Amino acid sequence: MSTKDHHAATQQLLALLEARYAMRVLWALRDGHPQTFRLLQDSVGGITPNTLNTRLKELRAAGLLGHGQDGYCVTSTGADLLKRLSELPAFAARWSALQGRKKAATP
Repeated sequence: MSTKDHHAATQQLLALLEARYAMRVLWALRDGHPQTFRLLQDSVGGITPNTLNTRLKELRAAGLLGHGQDGYCVTSTGADLLKRLSELPAFAARWSALQGRKKAATP
């Protein structure tokens, strides 16, 4: 895969994840336990049924989510993505602390 192809693939993935609530849906399923539509809606919080349905269709079409007898869950590809994003909370904490120090230093 060329650098141009890698860039295009990255842009495509980011476009999918930038969709409203897409990351929250994935994040809500990160523990690997299936969730029903209603439970997932509660887990994500503030998402309308129509928006959740749209995100689920998009994430399923992308191969990141599946749907089984017990509800929605991440696929092995989705789990791989979430594994790669698992350092996000630690990074976010460091970043937030840095932002707080910057604000405190500004007169």
